[in-house]
Amino acid sequence: MTSADMLGQFGQMLLSGRIEVVDCSGTLGPDTPLLKLPPDFAKDTPKIEIHRISEYDQDGPFWAWNWLKLGEHSGTHFDAPHHWITGKDYPDGFTDTLSLQRIAAPVNVLDFSKECAADPDFLLTIDHVKAWEARHGAIGKGEWVVLRSDWDKRAHDENLFLNANEAGPHTPGPTAEVIDYLIGKGIVGWGSQCIGTDAGQAGGMTPPFPAHNLLHKHNRFGLASLANLDRLPAKGAILIAAPLKIKNGTGSPVRALALVAR
Repeated sequence: MTSADMLGQFGQMLLSGRIEVVDCSGTLGPDTPLLKLPPDFAKDTPKIEIHRISEYDQDGPFWAWNWLKLGEHSGTHFDAPHHWITGKDYPDGFTDTLSLQRIAAPVNVLDFSKECAADPDFLLTIDHVKAWEARHGAIGKGEWVVLRSDWDKRAHDENLFLNANEAGPHTPGPTAEVIDYLIGKGIVGWGSQCIGTDAGQAGGMTPPFPAHNLLHKHNRFGLASLANLDRLPAKGAILIAAPLKIKNGTGSPVRALALVAR
C-alpha cells in the first residue's frame, strides 16, 4: 500500500466516524481561568474580552464578527520555546518559525486522575512513568506526553481551577526528573490539564518551574489547560496542537484535536 493509499483510507475512516475527532480544548471566553501572578513579581495576562463589531445591523448588514483581546497563553494554549528564558535563542522557537511536522504526533496519556483527586499537589515521578510504560508500552521519540488529571472538570470556576491559598496554587504536575527523563526519550512536548505545564508549587523546585525550564531549554513544546483527556486511550491516538502563526509568537491559544480510532 502506498502512502497515498494509506492517506485515502485514513480519510474514509474520518468520514465514516471510525476515527473520531476529540476536542481537547476548553472554551475561550471572558470566564476562562487565567494564571494569576504575584503583582510584585510580574505583570499578568489581561482578562479575555470579546467585542462585537457587527451582527446583521447598521455596522454590517449581512455579516457578524468580533474583535478579541487575549494573551498568547490564555485558555488551552501552546508554549513555544521562546516563552521561557532557557529557550530564547532558538530561531525556530516561535509560533511562526517552528516546524509544523512536529506538532501532529502520537500521544501518550498518563492517567493519574485518581491520585490527583486525592492530592491536588500530586507530583508525577519517574517510578510512575516507568510503571505506566510497563503496562502500556514505551514512550517514543517525537511523541506527545500528557498528564490526565481530570483538572478540566474544575474549569467552570476559576478559583476551583487555580486552587490557590496563601501558599500559592495547589495543582498537580511533573517532577524535574520526569521532564529530564522524557526529554531523554526524545518527546516533542509535554501537556497538562492545569493552568500551566508545571505543578502549582513548582516555583520551589530545582530548577524552578522545571517543565518550562527544561522543555524550552531543549526546544520542546508545552500544552496547558487541555480538556477531555478522559476520552483518549493510553496509547494509539494522534494529537494535533497547532498554534496560531503569530509573528515572533511565544505561544498561542489552540484548538487541540485528538484523532482516536473507534
